[in-house]
Amino acid sequence: MIRQDRLLRQTQPVDAIAQKPYPARRLKVLMVSDVCHPRVNGVSTSIETFSGALSRLGLRITLVAPDYPGANPAVDTAAASCADVLRIPSRAVPFDPEDRLMHWGDLAALDRRLASADFDLVHVQTPFAAHYAGMRFARKRGIPCVATYHTHFEEYLFHYIRILPRAVLRLASRGLARHQCNSLDAVVVPSNPMAETLQSYGVSVPLHVIPTGLPDSQFLRGNGARFRQHWGIAPTRKIALFVGRAAFEKSIDFLLDVITIARRKLPHLMLVVAGEGPALAALRRQAEALRIDDHVRFVGYLPRHDGLRDCYAAADIFTFASKTETQGLVLLEAMAIGLPVLAIPALGAAEIINPACGALPGADTPAAFASQLVELLGAPDRLAAMSGEAIRFARQWDAGSQAVRLASLYRSLLRTPVAAIGQQTVAAPR
Repeated sequence: MIRQDRLLRQTQPVDAIAQKPYPARRLKVLMVSDVCHPRVNGVSTSIETFSGALSRLGLRITLVAPDYPGANPAVDTAAASCADVLRIPSRAVPFDPEDRLMHWGDLAALDRRLASADFDLVHVQTPFAAHYAGMRFARKRGIPCVATYHTHFEEYLFHYIRILPRAVLRLASRGLARHQCNSLDAVVVPSNPMAETLQSYGVSVPLHVIPTGLPDSQFLRGNGARFRQHWGIAPTRKIALFVGRAAFEKSIDFLLDVITIARRKLPHLMLVVAGEGPALAALRRQAEALRIDDHVRFVGYLPRHDGLRDCYAAADIFTFASKTETQGLVLLEAMAIGLPVLAIPALGAAEIINPACGALPGADTPAAFASQLVELLGAPDRLAAMSGEAIRFARQWDAGSQAVRLASLYRSLLRTPVAAIGQQTVAAPR
């Protein structure tokens, strides 16, 4: 079972509040995020899952997020699952074509644009422009502001800001996290290890461990044969799968080294990488240098509700080496359709891997990880048993239950006086 939140030290813990009847009044929440669909990552998935589940509980969710030029307008209702989506004009982020930076002038005018709307609470999803805009809106309205800490920045900033020493970037990221979190009324974190990390930074506001859950649709199995046929992968080939952003912090280079070693005993083994990102070009060059082009297939981003589902179904095992995950939601997504997992148990992902229910802890060297991979792929009975365990374990991470806990947190904040609300000034980012 999912561990109880041992970090809450409040008079009314979230799980206790969840047992109380909700007031009849419909709760209205303003979510603010620097990313959202059609951008595909853990934050946008979490927003989609929670906003849909909260809406089914009767909450009214309004999402403020960047516009994405050329995006299908249907994404605002079908993908975001929100009653209302307010897209803010944005510009490209240098050296990061996937993301957008919302115009601060438009964000600063949120209170005027939403003058006729009545909100009970602001929920910030990202620590960039959205954080400052959300805080400013909340303080001006005199309502609570909560944020979810989705990303462990200190572990990968050095991949993108190479002109500063890693130690300097680590200190800066910790200081910023501490400052931002302590300016909020509460912080949601998706795992206990991430909560402990924030506490070590000096974060003193209440931390609430509420992971992103899985909607029922996540347990629908796709058509693996269709995926193999589309990508020209023979039915007899063993597939190790990675799904996620092709970013340096995801340690996909580690998996390429693993495949290089494992293919010596499994000549037909293939690694499928489903995702795009800033490390993709470097990963292609690495695969070419290792002479494993025929053992790696980069398939890019796949539509979540058909192509990605087929991709999961086509694989024999899910492999993951990232050490920066605050939760490791993609591991649960794989397990939900019965795909066994071999992954390094670091940070938030450890809470999914260490119970050993359909997922096994992977070694932290390519050679040892490759040995585990070869052994597992050569044991079909063990993989079948892990498949059943994985589905049962994933069922415990129910999206509806997590949404009840988040809604309960919202309502507890409304019953708690917010000190000096309306007197704080939030500076615009430079």
